[in-house]
Amino acid sequence: MHPAGPHTKTELAADKDGERLDVFVTRRLPSLTRSRVQRLIEEGSVQVAGQRAKSSLRLDEGAAVTVEVPPLAEAEAQPEAIPLDILYEDSDLLVVIKPPGMTVHPSPWHTTSTLVNAVLAHCSDLSGIGGVARPGIVHRLDRDTSGVILVAKNDAAHNGLAKQLKERSVQKTYVALVEGTPRPPEGIIDAPIARDPRNRKRMTIVEGGRESETAYRVLERFRGYSLVEVRPKTGRTHQIRVHLTAIGHPIVGDRLYGKASPFVSRQFLHAQRIAFTHPRTGAPMEFEAPLPADLTRALESAREA
Repeated sequence: MHPAGPHTKTELAADKDGERLDVFVTRRLPSLTRSRVQRLIEEGSVQVAGQRAKSSLRLDEGAAVTVEVPPLAEAEAQPEAIPLDILYEDSDLLVVIKPPGMTVHPSPWHTTSTLVNAVLAHCSDLSGIGGVARPGIVHRLDRDTSGVILVAKNDAAHNGLAKQLKERSVQKTYVALVEGTPRPPEGIIDAPIARDPRNRKRMTIVEGGRESETAYRVLERFRGYSLVEVRPKTGRTHQIRVHLTAIGHPIVGDRLYGKASPFVSRQFLHAQRIAFTHPRTGAPMEFEAPLPADLTRALESAREA
C-alpha cells in the first residue's frame, strides 16, 4: 500500500439544531460518502467539542465539529491469471476487449479481479506512469460497460497515447440502446458535467462543471427504443450515460441514471471501435469489438418488443 497524501483537518460549526452527526458531515463535506463518514466517526476521526461521538448524535446548533480525514492508501496491483480477450499486441501497447462486470483498475475498496490485475499477469513490465494502482491505463470504461480499451506497455507509449487523448484525436465509437427516439436523429450534446453533490455515485450536468461534448446518431428505431451510435469528444466520468439521460433518452438497463430493464442486467453501452495513431510508428490504427452475447440478445428482444 502506498500513502496518498497528508491528513486533512476541517473545522465545522453545526448550522441546524437536531441534525444527526453523520448526516451533517456528509452534507457539509460532499466529497465524502456517508458510509465513509460513518467509518471516520467510528475510528474517532470526527469529534464534537473535542470528544468522540456516535453517528446518531443529534447536534446542537453551533456545536464545533472537527473532521480529520486520513489519506486513502493506494492499492498496489498484483498480477492475477485472468484470461484476456486481446485484439492486438506489440511491444508498445495492448488492445483488449473488456468484458462487462470488470473494473479497469484497483481501488481501496476493490483490489482484485480488475483489468490491471489481468494485464500485469500477461506482461509484467507495464508503464508505471498511471501509478501503482493504474499501470498502463490511459483511459477507462465503466465497470458494466463492455468493449475495446487501450493499454500502454511502456512510458513512451503511455505519454503518446495520453497526448492524443488530451488533444481529442483518439476516435471512440460506442453503441447504446436508449429509451425512446432522440430528436433530431443526429446531434451534439454540449453540457458541462460534475459530480452530483446530492449523490456522490452520480455525475450530473452543472453550470461550471467540466466541458463535455457527445455526438450521437440514431442507427435503428424500435417500438419504444432506439439503437444509437455515440462518439464522445471528451472523456468525462459517466459522460455518455449522463448526456443521453439529459436529453430524455436514458440507456436501457442503466439503474443509476434510468431504470432496470427486462432485456439486460446492465446498461446497454458498448465501446465498439477505437481509432488512434500508433505512438511509436505513427501508423493509423483502428480496432473493433463485436457486440457481446448479452447485448445481442437484448437487441433482439428490443426488436421484438
